Amino acid sequence: MSHLATRLPARLDGTALRLARAIKADVAEAMATQRRTPSARGAEAPARSGPELHELARTCALRALDDHVGELIVAGEPPPSSTDEQAAVDLVLAMLFGLGVLQLFIEDPSVENIDVNGAERAFVTYSDGSKELIGPVASSDEELVEMVRTAAARFGLAERRFDHAQPELDLRLPDGSRLSAVMAVTERPVIDIRRHRLADLELSDLVALGMLADDAAAFLGAAVRAKKNILVSGAMNAGKTTLLRALAAEIPPTERIVTIEQALELGLDRQGERHPDCVAMEARLANSEGVGAIGLAQLVRRSLRMNASRVIVGEVLGDEVIPMLNAMSQGRAGSMGTIHADSSASVFRRIAAYAAQAPERLPLEATNLLVAGAVHFVVHIDLRDSWGGAAAGSDTPLRRVVSVREVVDADGPLVVSNEVFRAEGAGAAVPAAPLRDRTVEALAEHGYDARDHRRPLAVSWS
Repeated sequence: MSHLATRLPARLDGTALRLARAIKADVAEAMATQRRTPSARGAEAPARSGPELHELARTCALRALDDHVGELIVAGEPPPSSTDEQAAVDLVLAMLFGLGVLQLFIEDPSVENIDVNGAERAFVTYSDGSKELIGPVASSDEELVEMVRTAAARFGLAERRFDHAQPELDLRLPDGSRLSAVMAVTERPVIDIRRHRLADLELSDLVALGMLADDAAAFLGAAVRAKKNILVSGAMNAGKTTLLRALAAEIPPTERIVTIEQALELGLDRQGERHPDCVAMEARLANSEGVGAIGLAQLVRRSLRMNASRVIVGEVLGDEVIPMLNAMSQGRAGSMGTIHADSSASVFRRIAAYAAQAPERLPLEATNLLVAGAVHFVVHIDLRDSWGGAAAGSDTPLRRVVSVREVVDADGPLVVSNEVFRAEGAGAAVPAAPLRDRTVEALAEHGYDARDHRRPLAVSWS
């Protein structure tokens, strides 16, 4: 069980918050004045880079803080400690360039999730599974909403609204974290931030973390290099995006990648050395007149005209499943995506449900034929509070790849598959059913030794 405490970080107590709020407006005005001041030649001041703006803000904050502390001393009040002063300066910068108090948690490498239920009640979940209730993250709900609106205007591919007319928001923050917010449909504004602590990693890193066994990592690496189409499944927060990034690290840098997401999250386009030719596409909501929406399905179809070597769909959520499967079966070999499911076998039922709801209204038999011709492997991640008796809060990894399923064929209402890797007990997945001969040959060309796959055949009908 996770523990639950109520606190703010030691460096962010009430004094620091009061100081930051007292000087924030003065700092913003000082920065605006500096940026408007003409240069020595009479011209307007040149535009400043991001680091230069941060340095200007810090300088202005230190000056404003000195003035404010001087006023406190004149008024006979005790001056703040140097620790409070430093925390106040850091917080002002977080308010001006980030998400205020929340920014300090976003920058904490041990934080995984942040959930805000109104201005004064927020929960932080850490990578070891522990959870804390933190103090106010804004002075009011109105300030909280304004903070999100500012982020929506500054971050992402295009400015997004967050108001009563558009009460939903999905946004990628500068560090790659995913922010989801709602208002008006809830009594208080709600913000959920999913941090991606492992943004640039390889399969070997997941082995070191205990998420993958060595042979499973070798198998998956060869499958990506052999341009096999892969779906990663699991529950929410199971680590699907993390695994997808690690799989993408096996793609040669010479290949052109197009990623498609509801809200930018994968960040492969930011890894210039690893993926120099990568285009990230993001769905767009309708404007206030109800027009201009561009959904995932439309973006998948567009990607087919972009000379992509591989198409990666960050998360399959609905009718985009059919164009994605068509892309996989029409020459975009090596494409990948993630999907919510509670087991590798149940992925096929989830795909069938999405396909039945899509405009094409594909019947089950047609959907299964499409799956059999498009998907080569399904990789399932399990998320548990404990493995083998080790509780959350320990160093035991909570996420593990527990199943890899090879799609063999379709037979009417059934998809035929082999579970080629399967978890035994509390461990990660190990070789189980043998691979098909042609799969063995294809993976062998890319460095995988399939001699361990010699167990009796275990075919699943789903």
